[in-house]
Amino acid sequence: MAAPRHRPQLTDAAKPATYEVEAYNERGEMVPTAIAGEHPLTLYLDKRELVTLMTLGHAPEALAIGYLRNQRLVGSIEEVLAVQVDWETDSVAVVTSRKTRIGKKIKKKTVTTGCGQGTVFGDLMEEIDSVKLRDDVTLGDAELFVLIEKVRKHETIYKQAGAVHGCALATLQGEILMFVEDVGRHNAVDAIAGFMWLEAIDGADKIFYTTGRLTSEMVIKCAQMRIPFLVSRSGLTNMGHQIAQKVGLTMVGRASGRHYLVFTGKQRLTSTAPRPTALA
Repeated sequence: MAAPRHRPQLTDAAKPATYEVEAYNERGEMVPTAIAGEHPLTLYLDKRELVTLMTLGHAPEALAIGYLRNQRLVGSIEEVLAVQVDWETDSVAVVTSRKTRIGKKIKKKTVTTGCGQGTVFGDLMEEIDSVKLRDDVTLGDAELFVLIEKVRKHETIYKQAGAVHGCALATLQGEILMFVEDVGRHNAVDAIAGFMWLEAIDGADKIFYTTGRLTSEMVIKCAQMRIPFLVSRSGLTNMGHQIAQKVGLTMVGRASGRHYLVFTGKQRLTSTAPRPTALA
């Protein structure tokens, strides 16, 4: 029998996703309206203040773990001993076994284009050179259409309150494994990265879906999770395109209904859905 996987000591401190406030319509009528939560959460790594994240607060422990994973500040989930969220002080304290040396990494900080201004530390392009994505997996466009439709029908905070981005991790059959929303798309992808570590989910045969645009940050984080497919209903940036080409990522944008554009990694996408007949 296999030994149980390491799991850090975690709080369970999720905040409500929405709050009800009074709003007045064009006729002057009061309408109770749901709005998205937004909370500052200052992250401490081994008692060292690192960053303050503006978050929905719906999965703060996974967000902290995924943030440290994607910033390459912690090497594995086994290094994380505890993640303690305290909303009275708006803070999350992460304790590791290595007392991670982060001085060199945090000296170089880049503010990204992510909503709420995400940050990345260190020499990203030097480290991204070591990423290897599987080239023996394929995705049928019929399964891509299944995923697009499931995301469209998924019950989301966005439908209730707007003001959030969503990210999903899915199988190559289009089944959604997890769906996370936050006020910034970089927070949502970090939370999924955290859940993947906690649940020992391999990204090598998965699809990552985001409602936001495909920037360099999104491409880098997807590649770091070893996920070969990145899909969005939105567009992309030039730097995102360049990095996706560099790491061999299959990047699909403007995905809506039965329409999409493959910008990089076309060889992994196969045509399995019936083609519409041309008009005579």
